[in-house]
Amino acid sequence: MIQLLFTLIFAEMALIVIFVFKTPLRKLVIMGLDRVKRGRGPIIVKTVAGTVFVVMMSTIYSVASIHTRWVDEGGDITPTDQILLAQHLLEASLMGFSLFLAFMIDRLHHYIRELSIRRKTMEAVKKQNRAFEDGKSGVSEEIKTLEGEASALRGKIRQLESELEEKAKEASSAEANAGALKKQSEGFLLEYDRLLEENQNLRSQLQSLDRTLSRSDSKKVS
Repeated sequence: MIQLLFTLIFAEMALIVIFVFKTPLRKLVIMGLDRVKRGRGPIIVKTVAGTVFVVMMSTIYSVASIHTRWVDEGGDITPTDQILLAQHLLEASLMGFSLFLAFMIDRLHHYIRELSIRRKTMEAVKKQNRAFEDGKSGVSEEIKTLEGEASALRGKIRQLESELEEKAKEASSAEANAGALKKQSEGFLLEYDRLLEENQNLRSQLQSLDRTLSRSDSKKVS
């Protein structure tokens, strides 16, 4: 029994040492414990731990019985009782220490699993942040490109507005010139009408003079 307990304790200490250092063997041990904790594994482990605890309590009761008998007998104890007392104390101590180490192994395994899960979660979050930052940088580049295009379009709009103002000024000057030319043409038409009327008057006067001259000549001939 004592040899079995010592073997169990050394095995548990070896597992704790394996948990402390990050080696490929630790991954194998963690995988093995993961399989043990699946299905009926936890029930079997709890049953074994309960049995060891009951045996430990029985051993402690035996130690208490020997100690009580020793006190009742006035301090006299046989060598056999001394050997049994030492053996029961050693067995109880070893069983208690083995249960404590088993609890430590369970907690270490749990914390290592939690730590690995949190590391994976942090890595996933970091990847998402990197992807978000990359997307954000791409969006910022697109925004810069669009801003450049918008500024170029604003420049073209200003240029077109200036050209439109120049065209409007040219059109207004052309309208003014057209109005002046229209007035000049109206004046020319009036002058043309006046000259035409004077020409008609002169022609009528010339015709009357011709008639007068022709009459005078006819009188002279007679």
